[in-house]
Amino acid sequence: MTSLPSGSPSFAVVTAFLPVEQIGPIAEAADRLGYRSLSVADHVVDLETLTTPYPYRGDGKRRWESDVDWPDPWVLIGALSSRTTRLRFFTSIYVAALRSPYTVAKAVGTASVISDGRVSLGVGVGWCRDEFELLGQEFSTRGARTDDALALMRELWSPGWSEHDGPHYPTPRLTMNPVPRHPVPILVGGLSEVALRRAARHDGWVGDVHTVDEAVAISTRLRELRAEQEIDGPFEVVPALSDALLPEDFARAGAAGVTEVMTAPWMYYSGRHATLEEKLEGMERFRDDVMVPLGH
Repeated sequence: MTSLPSGSPSFAVVTAFLPVEQIGPIAEAADRLGYRSLSVADHVVDLETLTTPYPYRGDGKRRWESDVDWPDPWVLIGALSSRTTRLRFFTSIYVAALRSPYTVAKAVGTASVISDGRVSLGVGVGWCRDEFELLGQEFSTRGARTDDALALMRELWSPGWSEHDGPHYPTPRLTMNPVPRHPVPILVGGLSEVALRRAARHDGWVGDVHTVDEAVAISTRLRELRAEQEIDGPFEVVPALSDALLPEDFARAGAAGVTEVMTAPWMYYSGRHATLEEKLEGMERFRDDVMVPLGH
């Protein structure tokens, strides 16, 4: 089969809503089959009753059942990095403003050291007021606190003494060791103009489920925002694509600036209730049907 032009996106396997005991074998298969990354979701708790509508569905209801596993992302990533050799890991999406930025920086930095630099921090401001209130964090300031926390974490991941004079987390001179040996890319999630501008200032954007046309439009807007701010350098655009079926569909997204696509490959072949064996088989079939024609 003829490979399509270069510029085609790479692929990340989505682990959200999976039983935690399946994630290790899936990570090992992704590492072996040539997937670039594994994405890991985040919630500290899942409250039975919410006053906050879920923003990514029209009816405001959650996509998952109450018995879904939500493992701590950085504990999981540290463990999975020891079972893989080349696979990267990113969070989609980690709500940093639910926590102290010092504990976030420590967890992410340690995972980076353990994995030899194979981690990215995918961060968003969060949507669930109820979870913020339970954890004792102010919901209304979460955007400003996220901006300040990300600037602080860049300092904390630098060698030697660091300090920070931000409005929310003023920090005296200190060190945080171990220091990551490789830069930790920061990818930002969200669909608002504020979120896209925040992403443009960092290393990439992580999306939700979008059509190819929607992803192309967002990628175009992100390029515009980076040009307005005169920011150069590599930039990642990482959505899931709801209507991409053929290699040509993914290639069109890649040509428009989508660098990586989040996917649950077994969904194309066995559906959401696939067994672990069917998931592993689906990953291999997707590699042959889509990734190989794209040149991966």
